[in-house]
Amino acid sequence: MATLLDSVDQRTQLVGENRLELLIFRLHTGQLFAINVFKVKEVVKLPKLNMLPGSHPNISGVANIRGASIPVIDLRRAIGMSGGSEASERNIIITEYNRTVQAFMVGEVMNIVNLTWRDIQPPPKQVGKNNYLTAITKVQRDGMDRLVSIIDVEKVLADIVNYNVRISDGVLDTAILNHFDGRKVLIVDDSSTARAQMRETLTQLGLTVIEAHNGRKALELLKRWCDEGKNVTDEILMMFTDAEMPEMDGYKLTHEIRGDSRMHTLHIALNTSLSGSFNEAMVKKVGCDRFISKFQPDLLVEVVQDRLRDILGTS
Repeated sequence: MATLLDSVDQRTQLVGENRLELLIFRLHTGQLFAINVFKVKEVVKLPKLNMLPGSHPNISGVANIRGASIPVIDLRRAIGMSGGSEASERNIIITEYNRTVQAFMVGEVMNIVNLTWRDIQPPPKQVGKNNYLTAITKVQRDGMDRLVSIIDVEKVLADIVNYNVRISDGVLDTAILNHFDGRKVLIVDDSSTARAQMRETLTQLGLTVIEAHNGRKALELLKRWCDEGKNVTDEILMMFTDAEMPEMDGYKLTHEIRGDSRMHTLHIALNTSLSGSFNEAMVKKVGCDRFISKFQPDLLVEVVQDRLRDILGTS
């Protein structure tokens, strides 16, 4: 199965063209699930696991992969599915999210599909707020359309890690803190977990947070302000955007903003769980001002403080 991902490094050209590739797998049922290939490091058969007494119940144990100890999360249990056959095929998908490496225990790993973000839709509102899906799509399989549920991995990990939103001592610049009052930021992310973490961090500064669930919604909002004669940079201090989102990703959103003379000077930070130097290169290519990895409250605060200092002329 590892050979399935041998060309992952060659697939990065899809990012920035509003395209993605999904790794399709099962969780011991006929239902299809997926995660973004760009976050996958390797797929292997489930090895012998070392148990960790006292660990989170969603962690099945630790796998030793070429000398590295990697926690293995039972993805079926983590998203609230009960049952499942122990005799079924079991694999682990080794991933990197937010600067950490972990593996997800799944069933059959099937194939990779190449899609556009326009093919990816948010989950229906009727499924409620506590579901573990970030999006859905359809793929052709056995001559028919099959629904694919895309896992909100950040929510799965947040249940285990319990991401902190506390700002460390000494990070706040008290000299400019009162200048945040009345200012707004726009955060664009399809993960409710990521939006909540950012909102809870930034509101501690007195900022008002405006949220959009994907790039298309954010672009519509910004264009509406422009059509109403508003100056976007007067409306918001800056924008934080995720890279991967249904309908329009963060790279395409940034490209559209930079191409519109009415808002091309908007300060934009790419805030993503994707790691690696490739993102740094993409930030420069599409014109983002900053790149930060997710779930770092101190860094979020530093970014907005740097932006405010630039505006106040105190940097």
